[in-house]
Amino acid sequence: MEKEFENRIVTTKKTEYDVEHDNNLRPKTFDEYVGQEEIKKRMKIFIHSAKERGEPLDHVLLYGAPGLGKTTLAGVIANELGVHLKITSGPAIEKPGDVAALLSGLKKNDVLFIDEIHRINKAVEEVLYPAMEDFALDIIIGKGQGAKSLRLDLPPFTLIGATTRTGLLSSPLRDRFGMLNRLEMYNDDELVEIIKRSARILNVSIKNEGAMEIAKRSRKTPRIANRFLKRIRDYAQYVKAEEIDRQVTLKALNLLSVDKNGLDKSDIHILEIIIKSFDGGPVGLDTIAAMVGEESDTLVDVYEPYLLQLGFINRTPRGRVATRLAYEYLGIPFEKKEDM
Repeated sequence: MEKEFENRIVTTKKTEYDVEHDNNLRPKTFDEYVGQEEIKKRMKIFIHSAKERGEPLDHVLLYGAPGLGKTTLAGVIANELGVHLKITSGPAIEKPGDVAALLSGLKKNDVLFIDEIHRINKAVEEVLYPAMEDFALDIIIGKGQGAKSLRLDLPPFTLIGATTRTGLLSSPLRDRFGMLNRLEMYNDDELVEIIKRSARILNVSIKNEGAMEIAKRSRKTPRIANRFLKRIRDYAQYVKAEEIDRQVTLKALNLLSVDKNGLDKSDIHILEIIIKSFDGGPVGLDTIAAMVGEESDTLVDVYEPYLLQLGFINRTPRGRVATRLAYEYLGIPFEKKEDM
């Protein structure tokens, strides 16, 4: 079962395939970037002003569900600033020396993007404080009583941090970001626009009805929409369809076991565990995770947000509970429990 979860086409987690194949689909400017209109309006103003003053843009924190375009937006910001972008992730920065190497390699006003910034360790975080505030690195030379502190100046830079879990960020780190931007889930019309743009880049002909069907099943997430488009393109090529219409889309997504709401077998399995194995709940997160072979954090970050949006589960102090809507969706009779 664990392997099945790892290979889900509807996962919002970034996969190796996404890293290798999505760069050509990423927008480079705000004009190409679809959605997040309020963020774009603000960032255009701040970027324009920073460039006029010749100063680095203030540090930016991007937060929201996986797959909404945080990495893409960081690239757009760097491109609009006309500077270089260096990309890394929280887990990849293991020690303070890694931060020093990254920061010392930046040029004036460059952008450093740290994905999953909530996962950096405390020692690394403390090195970031003076770097973000004073553009300086405090280095300790020697040990014990003979240790000395040396401060090295850095070129001014902008740190863009991305996280799916702001609650795991320490207050001192969060407070050092001048701009906090929450990325919202996409609506169907925005996803259709993204799908059509991607189709043009991939040289694929797609009808509006086909794009809308993909959008409806994409869990409000551009990453999933683009992944669907590529797999439907493969199917259309196999059946020798000249364009992707609604019928081709439906057949391809049914082949991929993605239902009308964008749920796959793994989502259904979670709902069935709660309903059939635990009488609808409440059931603890760790118990569900153990039964599906996933980490608890992955369930919270990847699986639960969409099930919560659909109203299929509720989080309670005692555990997860399936709602009447989940019972109806699975065609299981619902009997309301009396409070004990």
